[in-house]
Amino acid sequence: MAAKLLEGKPIAENIKMALSAEVAALKVRHGRGPKLVAIQIGENASSAVYIKAQKKCAESIGIDYELRVLPETASQSEIENIIVGLNKDASVSAVIIQMPVPKGIDSKKLLSMISPGKDAEGMHPENLGKVLSGHYNIAPCTAMAIMELLESTGVNLYGKEAVVVGHSEIVGKPLALMLLNKFATTTVCHIATGERGALPEHVKRAEVLIVAVGKAGVVKGEWVRDGAIVIDVGINKVGEKIVGDVEFDIAEKKASYITPVPGGVGPLTTTILMRNTVEQFKAKL
Repeated sequence: MAAKLLEGKPIAENIKMALSAEVAALKVRHGRGPKLVAIQIGENASSAVYIKAQKKCAESIGIDYELRVLPETASQSEIENIIVGLNKDASVSAVIIQMPVPKGIDSKKLLSMISPGKDAEGMHPENLGKVLSGHYNIAPCTAMAIMELLESTGVNLYGKEAVVVGHSEIVGKPLALMLLNKFATTTVCHIATGERGALPEHVKRAEVLIVAVGKAGVVKGEWVRDGAIVIDVGINKVGEKIVGDVEFDIAEKKASYITPVPGGVGPLTTTILMRNTVEQFKAKL
């Protein structure tokens, strides 16, 4: 029996409808609404696609979206000064730095310079600390998108064997904390797990499997446990085809739920960014 597809777009549309109504009410009540400022340093094809999606999503909700494009040659101090200015600007609700940044730019320092109260992506150390405590309104967008997908299945995560493959600060680490906050029994795998040859045994145990590595077919479909929920965050181009990190054709036959690639996590991520922006605006009120 084929798995049920966990598509992100329907969930994203429901969230956008609710946000649109909320933003309209906020504008009536306060005479202004949320504003998101994106900083792009240099030219990058992948970030250009994401920026276009951000602008379209923001406009559909009623969020003011401003893109500040800096040259490839912009220095660390120049970018930091812009962030300081945005932190002081009362009209700006939230700020995002588009990745990747040019070589020689310390992106971690830039993220830590954004005021926690204007951090659109939930990547400031203070906001990540709130995820650790379990008390947060904003958090890294992809991790929150994954939690929305899991919630949509109606499956109770309490005590479930959850395996996260990939331990990035954007996805794997915050997601592991969110799963722990739901009392899932959580294992995090990474490059050392694979080098040791232990990845298959961990994957085979997973009732909930989330893979965010960025390597096509890193998780074999035959490893997937019967009835597992599979969330594939990977976006990889193989020839002319876009594929995930999990061998979809085989995994689909074993899982109970599985995200398509594309069409799973991606459509939700931008919507969560907008929800974070609205939350930051409301917090200042």
